[in-house]
Amino acid sequence: MQKIADFIMSKKFLPVVLVLTIASFFIAFTTQGKNEGDDNPKSRYAKILRNVGILLEEGHYSPKKIDDAFSKDVFKKFLEDLDGDKTILLQSDIDKFKKFETVIDDEIHGAPIESFFAVNELYLKRQAEMPALYKKILAKPFDFSINEMVPMDNDKRSFSKTEKERDDLVRRTLKYLVLEKYVSAQDDREKNKGKKDFVVKADSTLEREAREQVGRQMERYMNTRKNRETNDENFSTFVNAITTTMDPHTTYFPPIDLRTFNEGMRGSFFGIGAQLKEEDGKIKISSLVTGGPAWKGGELKENDEIIKVAEGNATPVDITGYAVTDAVKLIRGANKGSEVKLTVKKVDGTTKVITLLRDDIKLDDTFAKSAVINSNGKKLGYIYLPEFYANFDDPKGARCADDVSKELDKLKAENVEGIVLDLRGNGGGSLYDVVQMVGLFIENGPVVQVKGRGDKARVLDDPDRGNVKYDGPLTVLVDETSASASEIFAAAIQDYQRGIILGSTSTYGKGTVQRNIPLNPQSESNLFGGGKQEEDLGTVKLTLQKFYRINGGATQLKGVEPDIVLPDRLEYLKFREKDTPEALVWDEIKNAGYKQWTSTYSGKDIVSNSIANVSNNPAFSKIKENVQWLQTNYDRAYSLNINQFRKDQKQLKDIIKQIDEAYKLSQSMDIKSLTADSAIIASTKEKTDRNTQWLKARKDDIFIDESVKVLSRMIDEGRLAKKD
Repeated sequence: MQKIADFIMSKKFLPVVLVLTIASFFIAFTTQGKNEGDDNPKSRYAKILRNVGILLEEGHYSPKKIDDAFSKDVFKKFLEDLDGDKTILLQSDIDKFKKFETVIDDEIHGAPIESFFAVNELYLKRQAEMPALYKKILAKPFDFSINEMVPMDNDKRSFSKTEKERDDLVRRTLKYLVLEKYVSAQDDREKNKGKKDFVVKADSTLEREAREQVGRQMERYMNTRKNRETNDENFSTFVNAITTTMDPHTTYFPPIDLRTFNEGMRGSFFGIGAQLKEEDGKIKISSLVTGGPAWKGGELKENDEIIKVAEGNATPVDITGYAVTDAVKLIRGANKGSEVKLTVKKVDGTTKVITLLRDDIKLDDTFAKSAVINSNGKKLGYIYLPEFYANFDDPKGARCADDVSKELDKLKAENVEGIVLDLRGNGGGSLYDVVQMVGLFIENGPVVQVKGRGDKARVLDDPDRGNVKYDGPLTVLVDETSASASEIFAAAIQDYQRGIILGSTSTYGKGTVQRNIPLNPQSESNLFGGGKQEEDLGTVKLTLQKFYRINGGATQLKGVEPDIVLPDRLEYLKFREKDTPEALVWDEIKNAGYKQWTSTYSGKDIVSNSIANVSNNPAFSKIKENVQWLQTNYDRAYSLNINQFRKDQKQLKDIIKQIDEAYKLSQSMDIKSLTADSAIIASTKEKTDRNTQWLKARKDDIFIDESVKVLSRMIDEGRLAKKD
């Protein structure tokens, strides 16, 4: 972590910050006298675009040349991000935009912005036409006896040549949504026919009600898009089309989105302690966090509807039609103790304004958590780590390496003989903490290599040399969504042969380092003094460096291939780094030089035996077979004929059911909470219920069970070795 910080503040990077500062002043100066001051969006957008260009060209690890070819890629990506399903814009619109294909690079370099405004204006116009079209289509009954198809693969679609062609595509899409609800209602009627008080409705009534349900669904959807797709939001989409064309992980954050990102990293946020839900287009209270401001205040109750949100004495924002995520952004704040006023419609119909002071709300579900598994006379430990979190703002804040260290202490107190570390779904996080965490399991040596643009690779070593927190048998569970820091951990454990890695054919494949860089540094502190504080233009999460394993290979693109591959249901989805055209390439550098772990068991024998057992396991075979079917049939065109639709749905449901059944063990594992955690778990009903659900989700997990089996073999071989 420190070495990355050293790079950011080095002489090599400071000129980039200085250029950003000067560029902001220059653009502001050149727009004065043209009725385009700081309050004018064009002036602000120009600053953002120019500074983004400077960061990409001067600071990115492997910058692409910002030229006409780059511009074409950005233009295509922007249109996909706006209208990925190709149901809004027409081919004639795309043809009109052709003249802007090769100007985005010029706009980045200072030319007046034209491309965004032209596309955005027509896109919003087309978007405004959609509600009337939806209502018109849904006003008439559908005929489900006709043989017609609806395409589901957006990549195989072209933009419609005429409005009639587009409207027909929208019609078929809506017909599919109505058909789903209509068939479900028919099935429900058959199940409940004959039951007391159940009203049997005619097919015509069920079809009409299905159309009405889809109509309400589309109205909420359009209201959400209308609220979200402002000029500023769409410009952020435009800027992200530029940054992610450079590489998928270089992204632009408007100020409010950066705050959300930082909250996830530190595992806490400043809020009111209420969970929200969307219900019929309304934002309602789902539950209250015990001890939070809303719970302490006593005025907010479950199912209360939030109508408006105001920051202190500012003008309230009407959140009708907002998505839950957008409403949450408004309710949360940047500072502890800041005031938020909620206009609330109570369950009894009354309306009142409730004032609350934000406080620090802990996201307990993002922290490390442990359990004990009893299996065939062995007591084993299980640690779940959802992300490599770190609160950089608070020296005493939560850090995953410290928390995992504490969990290891608690498990050792339980006298466990082996440990499963579950990194499935862990998208990464703090580089500093993953280096610290690997150090808990090895004596000393390198953990990962980090290389900057034009630099020699730097080796990050175990900071706690010679001090091993846990030296027993270890298995690590990963999947396709284990990324970044998770891959560093798994790669180091694998290279040292410290433990055995189990999971999908490979991890995600994100082997790059990003750093948040403000687009105008003078917004945080006026570098020249005496002037007013500049507006916050947002932040770019910029790719600055690349990870390499200690064996020299990059984790980028290829990820980590587990020692034991476990077939899973996500395998057919194409979302890993290698499936992204803009991804940086895989390469390798020199081996860092390290000494492998000496074990009391033969890892190769255990791995080969386990691979054979997995291949002969009926459950894993069933998962693999059905996932291959899903891959073949993913995003195919679907029939809108009700008879064929029912056949297709039955086949799909059967496949999903078989996968679901294969995922569950025939006999649940004996998994319990730690003795050291019992008091905290029992402190509130909410914590007790959440812990019960957490344990329940793991008792029947076939992947944890397979890890336990491997761990058990490691323990058995270790015992035999000690006897010899």
